[in-house]
Amino acid sequence: METSIEEDAGGPARPATTVADGADAAVGAEAAVPAPVAVRPASLSPSRAGDFMQCPLLYRFRVIDRLPEKPSEAATRGTLVHAVLERLFDAPAAERTAPRAKALVPGQWDRLRESRPEVGELFADDPEGERLARWLGEAERLVERWFTLEDPSRLEPAERELFVEAELDSGLRLRGIIDRVDVAPTGEVRIVDYKTGKAPKPQYAEGALFQMKFYALVVWRLKKVVPRRLQLVYLGSGDVLTYDPVLADLERVERKLLALWEAIRLATETGEWRPRPTKLCGWCDHQAHCPEFGGTPPPYPLPVRAAESGGAEQGRMGPG
Repeated sequence: METSIEEDAGGPARPATTVADGADAAVGAEAAVPAPVAVRPASLSPSRAGDFMQCPLLYRFRVIDRLPEKPSEAATRGTLVHAVLERLFDAPAAERTAPRAKALVPGQWDRLRESRPEVGELFADDPEGERLARWLGEAERLVERWFTLEDPSRLEPAERELFVEAELDSGLRLRGIIDRVDVAPTGEVRIVDYKTGKAPKPQYAEGALFQMKFYALVVWRLKKVVPRRLQLVYLGSGDVLTYDPVLADLERVERKLLALWEAIRLATETGEWRPRPTKLCGWCDHQAHCPEFGGTPPPYPLPVRAAESGGAEQGRMGPG
């Protein structure tokens, strides 16, 4: 799911907030304002797993500290397009046309601004609305392109925007939101995810499929059925990437997630969250708190213990 508010490792999706211990003391007539208290990670989603593999310190900022992040035009456009594609299936099959889908864009944008007022800041410096109009036009073109890749009049999804959660034998809880689940008359399951960006180069396809294999693992654990097909629909480039998993794929993903969760557990207990500089750092909202940019992380809000000698090195879980 290509949105900016996917569920985090501690619970369902929520707006980002700044962590503080307890509440400010009331002064005079001013009432105390409670602040969220940091909690230990309790579950893992594809987005948060990706965060830790990309940069353990980024995971800490998002999951432990819950530092606020500014909305981006790209992520917000992804959220908008997803909402349009989901709502289109409310219409009868014959009415699922490109013009109808494009007509949904303005109303879904209004709903998004109502539910997440912070996205309105994206166009605060656009009093004439010219940049907003171009941005909405880009969303409409992405919606139109979908009709060249799939025919919604011939689809009847079993589920849309489906929240799934499963607990592994180890006690690790996995959770996520699947864009679409199709079930054939024969019972075969297809998991579909929309991406508003461009398809990755072949050498990077495995990273893109990690999210889909994660979902497939959850479905297998819940339904005892290995999905027949995983399908990524890239609206930015007009490509469709498919993969037919087998049980061994899901078992490998489970082992990887267990190792990843152990690394997160140890980092949580020791407070050692190492930054991992990459080209993606240029887009990070947390440079002011990152040692790689001369910043200082906030005080660690959880109790820590000394790392055990000979224990696993922290923050080095790779993407492979």
